[in-house]
Amino acid sequence: MSPVESVPAPQHVAVVGAGMVGLATAWFLQERGVRVTVLDRTGVAAGASWGNAGWLTPGITTPLPEPAVLRYGVRAVLSPSSPVYVPPRADARLLRFLAGFARHSTASKWQSAMRALIPMNRRALAAFDALTAGGVSAPTHEAKSFLAAYRTEAERSVLLDELAHIHAAGQGIEFDVLTGAEAREVEPSLSDTIGAAIRLHDQRYVNPGQYVHALADSVRARGGAVRAGVDVLDVRDEAAGVRVVTSAGTDERYDAVVLATGTWLGQLARRFGVRTVVQAGRGYSFSVAIEHLPAGPVYFPAQRVACTPLGDRLRVAGMMEFRSAEAPLDRRRVSAIAEAARPLLRGADLDTRTDEWVGSRPCTPDGLPLIGRTRSPRVFAAGGHGMWGITLGPLTGELLAEQITGGGQPVELRPFDPLR
Repeated sequence: MSPVESVPAPQHVAVVGAGMVGLATAWFLQERGVRVTVLDRTGVAAGASWGNAGWLTPGITTPLPEPAVLRYGVRAVLSPSSPVYVPPRADARLLRFLAGFARHSTASKWQSAMRALIPMNRRALAAFDALTAGGVSAPTHEAKSFLAAYRTEAERSVLLDELAHIHAAGQGIEFDVLTGAEAREVEPSLSDTIGAAIRLHDQRYVNPGQYVHALADSVRARGGAVRAGVDVLDVRDEAAGVRVVTSAGTDERYDAVVLATGTWLGQLARRFGVRTVVQAGRGYSFSVAIEHLPAGPVYFPAQRVACTPLGDRLRVAGMMEFRSAEAPLDRRRVSAIAEAARPLLRGADLDTRTDEWVGSRPCTPDGLPLIGRTRSPRVFAAGGHGMWGITLGPLTGELLAEQITGGGQPVELRPFDPLR
């Protein structure tokens, strides 16, 4: 009998991390009759889940390492205003991540990683529909328009090439190619600087903080516990189950544990054979008033600035800052995003900003998440989604719950083995 076969289906599972991935895993475990306790050192949606752009865009969910990233060059990534920023004094762990990231930023590796993501992308929105049907109250919004806007047709060619590569890998997405005038007719918030655009179809968006809190409420309403202010110091697989040791001095036992701690995944998962570096790819956002609120997300790919209508304000997000997750918010990054967006938006009050935020996306060198059983049959990893934790979080939870309760690895998760 294999170690996996010898472990009975768990009755009580601890999920460490109360972001989208952790709470979705808890919710889908409840669907399978499992009692859940969610532990988080800060609280619900306290990490990367709160202030991101909130896009549900499986059509353009692609591996982060890509040949275009390497074209930035050393001088560009050391600039505080660069959309991709690396501090000049990188530590050994960050250098190891960057070396692996560079090795995977080739066309062939991108294609391989893209093929791994496609089965997830095809099912991503259906997992949100399952949450809605199960009582999660926060809505997902159909993007009435989803525009990628550019100053020139030459700039637009980069995304057109990427869409062609996505199609070649086996994933389709419907889109229209627009002139600047046509784009402004669809979305008057675009300035006259915009000379070309692409309109993507069949995508959605959410208010991410609101959504994750609604997910936590649903977990509680179904009998689960969600405990904030619990810093998990250690996880130990013992004969009687998995012991979870916290900074409060508690010593609790569970039948299984899911590690969904985002950027901090490696701290607890390393002893269970997870060696992949999970690096903080910090993103920034803020919200502003705008004369004409867009009907859906607006993306400026050349500047790597993402805009999402949330309530009566526009959330403006951007930056990929490879830096310590614990570093404070750097206002130079906020200013850089505002200045990049300023000539592209019409009627946006970019000088009166609220909700300035920084959060750490958990990035892996190969651009693929870490989902599944670790070296212990009772300890599971769920993280490393990079920019796509909101889009793929619910499906990650659904598939991982299937593995935890059934013992078999869903075919969609095979490329994301945490022990790879």
